Amino acid sequence: MAVPRQLPNAITVARILCAPIFLWMLLADGGADGALRWWAAVLFIVAIATDGIDGYIARRYKIVTDLGKLLDPIADKVLTGFAFIGLSILAELPWWITIVVLIREIGITIHRLVVASDHVVAAVWMGKLKTVAQAVALSLALLPLASVVGDWIVWANIVTMWIAVILTIASGIDYVVTEIRGARRSRTDRT
Repeated sequence: MAVPRQLPNAITVARILCAPIFLWMLLADGGADGALRWWAAVLFIVAIATDGIDGYIARRYKIVTDLGKLLDPIADKVLTGFAFIGLSILAELPWWITIVVLIREIGITIHRLVVASDHVVAAVWMGKLKTVAQAVALSLALLPLASVVGDWIVWANIVTMWIAVILTIASGIDYVVTEIRGARRSRTDRT
């Protein structure tokens, strides 16, 4: 079966385009636990799930591209960043968490774009684990489950959010250390 070469990148771009629609749906009725909140949560979950789908297709059919390696983590950051911002606007998540996450995500994205002409920095296992943790924590925060299953879900979300924040910081440190080591090796190899 022939798969169009640009299919994974098209899925990634669709994830980016879903982000503002998701944010609008989340904020449109002030974050009330009505239909828009549920649809916003479903759109977020479906969009973030495409992260695994586009990567699987690219690897399975050997159509991994440098553009895909660059866009894929940006798409994740745009979608999760909008979710963190939306939850903070609704006062459902402290702003300090959103700021810490955004500093890490924006800093690494800028670095990726700066070094893109030299080399493409693909996502590594810790960054992928961070994205999964963020996806789980944000999904729990977005779904108005407390009214359905009880307040214990709030505590589950607090725990998952802390795990996501810790992994966000740890993966950011890992990224910086890896890039510094790579730059040192590159300088050593040139001399």
